[in-house]
Amino acid sequence: MATAATAKGPAASGGAPSAGGKSVMGTRRWVAGLFLLPALVLLGALVVYPIGYTTWRSLFDKAGSGFVGLHNYASVFSDDSTLTALRNTAVWVVVAPVLATALGLVFAVLTERVSWGTAFKLVVFMPMAISMLAAGIIFRLVYEQDPARGAANAVVVGVHDTFAESSAYPGARPRPNGSLAASGGGSYTTRDAAGEGTAVGLPLIGVPAAKLPAGTADARPAAAGPGVSGTVWLDFKPGGGGEPGVIDAGEKALEGVKVEAVRDGRVVASATSGTDGTFSLPASAADARLRLPASNFAEPYNGVDWLGPTLVTPAIIGAYLWMWAGFAMVLIAAGLAGVPRELMEAARIDGANEWQVFRRITVPLLAPVLVVVVVTLMINVMKIFDLVYIVAPDTSKDEANVLALQLYLSSFGAGNDQGVGSAIGVILLLLVVPVMVFNIRRLRREARR
Repeated sequence: MATAATAKGPAASGGAPSAGGKSVMGTRRWVAGLFLLPALVLLGALVVYPIGYTTWRSLFDKAGSGFVGLHNYASVFSDDSTLTALRNTAVWVVVAPVLATALGLVFAVLTERVSWGTAFKLVVFMPMAISMLAAGIIFRLVYEQDPARGAANAVVVGVHDTFAESSAYPGARPRPNGSLAASGGGSYTTRDAAGEGTAVGLPLIGVPAAKLPAGTADARPAAAGPGVSGTVWLDFKPGGGGEPGVIDAGEKALEGVKVEAVRDGRVVASATSGTDGTFSLPASAADARLRLPASNFAEPYNGVDWLGPTLVTPAIIGAYLWMWAGFAMVLIAAGLAGVPRELMEAARIDGANEWQVFRRITVPLLAPVLVVVVVTLMINVMKIFDLVYIVAPDTSKDEANVLALQLYLSSFGAGNDQGVGSAIGVILLLLVVPVMVFNIRRLRREARR
């Protein structure tokens, strides 16, 4: 009796259906199918039918009435915009998931070692609560070219100006056919050499009087004396009038302008204009030409053109990392909580340093979790659309184009060609399928362990 009961036990607990078409749990198959029916209907309506219709529509022309076969696919791979989108999508797939996972791994490991790790995780994960649209608007402002508005350029300009002197009067220039002439590189040099004991006038224009520093003094003619002297001033009289090249009453001095005495291409002396615009050079400057170097007139540094054609894609990837590094950190931190601490302690006792423990123990044990994060983010970035659409300005949108955005532009934008748009959608699906198949196989392998 015991033997018979034992023999029947595995069969009863196996996956084979029982008599009467019931499952192991005693539920009839038609009942189980009835409960699954709503999900199957939704799956068919929202997934299967759109895929089938998109594939069918990709074989027809713009109007949808003429069958063109694979012509739309040929158009896709011969269009420069689509090829750019394909290349940028490849950059996204390779770069963004790897960087986001690496940042998440670093954050997850380091936050275990600080008492405020939970608060840090909350701050890093918080951007996930923001929609892509809102994040795009935020980073469009962050990457604004004007340092007074864009946070990124405000930082860059602040650092730059800390180590580099700003020009005294950006945009200033001499009058045409005056005593000063352009001498290359943005500098201006006197046409004639200055003799010893002479006073030289260096008039400039191009500086709005309203932009002069408050309290700027009136220009004063320099007194002749030993060496070479002169005056640098704004050759513009408020209200009009005045004689060009002559210091008229009310014309303002240009303080802080560097003046160099150049002889045979070599600087022999230099000075800086004072509050009244005057300067004085030693006797060694005699018979030399006076030069105003370009550093006096260079336009202020306005930072990096983050959203220009060259950097727009890396800049948008940076915005993506801000949002999704927290997602990677949370998943990796959950996997890290299950790593046996005994292995790490044993490695430290054997003499391994923290980098060796991280590289040879932590990362290999977290490999399954890291694969999950990378694959999930790869699928996610293939569908990236709204972040690129919002952040990239019209002037560089073509350079930032991705497949999902090109699908929208081809179908509903200026092209209004849903045949080509459907072809792009099918191509995007074919790119996602291998990643999904890899993920499913990996999940099945883990389930069999």
